[in-house]
Amino acid sequence: MPGGSFRSAAPGYAPGGDGPTVNTDGEVNTDDNASMDDEASTGDEASTGDERPARAGWPGGHGVWFAPGRANLMGEHTDYNEGLVLPFALAQGVTASVTRRDDGLLALRSKQMTDDVVTVPVSGLSPASVRGWAAYPAGVAWALRSEDVPVPGATIEIDSDLPVGAGVSSSAALECSVALGLCEISGVAMSRRALAAIARQAENEFVGAPTGIIDQHASLLCEAGHAMLLDCATRSISQVPFRPSAAGIVTLVIDTRVTHALVSGEYGRRRAQCEEAARQLGVPFLGQVTSVAGVSRLDDPVLRRRARHVVSDSARARAIASALDSGGTPADIYRYIGELLAEGHASLRDDFEVSWPEADIAVDAATGAGAYGAKMIGGGFGGSVLALVPAERIAAVRTAVTEAFAARSATPPEFMDATPSAAARRLA
Repeated sequence: MPGGSFRSAAPGYAPGGDGPTVNTDGEVNTDDNASMDDEASTGDEASTGDERPARAGWPGGHGVWFAPGRANLMGEHTDYNEGLVLPFALAQGVTASVTRRDDGLLALRSKQMTDDVVTVPVSGLSPASVRGWAAYPAGVAWALRSEDVPVPGATIEIDSDLPVGAGVSSSAALECSVALGLCEISGVAMSRRALAAIARQAENEFVGAPTGIIDQHASLLCEAGHAMLLDCATRSISQVPFRPSAAGIVTLVIDTRVTHALVSGEYGRRRAQCEEAARQLGVPFLGQVTSVAGVSRLDDPVLRRRARHVVSDSARARAIASALDSGGTPADIYRYIGELLAEGHASLRDDFEVSWPEADIAVDAATGAGAYGAKMIGGGFGGSVLALVPAERIAAVRTAVTEAFAARSATPPEFMDATPSAAARRLA
């Protein structure tokens, strides 16, 4: 494998290149100002950033908003450790049709849950007062009201083409589409960074899932044709060109059909272990540890493995971003990224111990059939695998993964092309 400039550039990578940089105040710095603005604009991806949410008097009090799911090239469990993450938005996501109503009730319906209609008073919302899928949109209404946004009654109808529990952030997409809609019918303009915080608060405090910041930021701030390098400590963002199809590469999501739930104990246990490792190392968060060698001071082998994963996954996220931004030969770049995906999966499997048998089967089968690399994505314990596959090998990879599952009597996997797409926006 040739060395290439992108390899040597990785340790000292500084965000830049074709994508605009968003500073820690949420201001977009771009030459043409045609990228997604930090304000909760309700326009499409070609928005100039001048639009603001319509006021409560907007005729009809109704609109339709879309928020995408995300896949993560690198940086699993690094966000709540204030490390680096490198997600991109998917073309698939959640659509929320939001209609203002005057009776103070929040009526929640989902096309995927046709027999489950939830109606609650907006003023009576409190953590854990709503359960199941409806807790996510209800939690957004509650979190907005906790910030003094005058959320009125609303009928919210949800539709989605994202698999639930597959590690592609269907919950964050649901939260973000609803957040945009409720802001508009409330007559409130709010920055996308603030909305990401609101959506995360809903998931953390109302639903009870101890997630980090990656999912909501990806859904609200990613750009088409880019991956988003997010420093979770400083909140600085760089949009890094990521156009695999132009290089003859397919980014393939393999849904293992093993669902995960981030409100379960294992996710919280990993987070607590990371917090303890940081305490013993004398830093607020593991993201402040810049070298894998720095975790060697941990005596507990479990804590040492957890910390090693966080530090190394952040380094891999930086290295991938640097490679994509290097202007090197596409074939070399994507082979290199494939190697890092393989390393990332091994780290999640062996050091962080959040992989699961079907993910390991999918990774092995995909790489054996010609994928440049593959790794589990999401919080783990179920969900999906992301593979980088040369277009001419895509049929072989799908067949190999399907046959590997069948050989073990596992539920057949499902496949989804993952195209780097635009952030949340208003559709109608």
